[in-house]
Amino acid sequence: EVCMQVMQQEKLVLKSPAPFVGVLEHGESSVNFAVRPYVNAADYWDLHFIMQEKIKKAFDKRGISIPFPQRDVHIISNDKTNG
Repeated sequence: EVCMQVMQQEKLVLKSPAPFVGVLEHGESSVNFAVRPYVNAADYWDLHFIMQEKIKKAFDKRGISIPFPQRDVHIISNDKTNG
């Protein structure tokens, strides 16, 4: 919903065909979305970077965090001198 709203508000995104958002894959610690706005070829790279920034800011505004891989490491000592 957030990605679609951002695309619908961006003037470089073409109205037809309509933009698309769908689940691309389930990652190890994320759900990855395919965000596909249609754009004139000359505006492709401008829109690419605009969308990255605007979607991140929209997520931040709504408290949506972007997960990152995390690992818990437990260290077990076999050192008998430390009790």
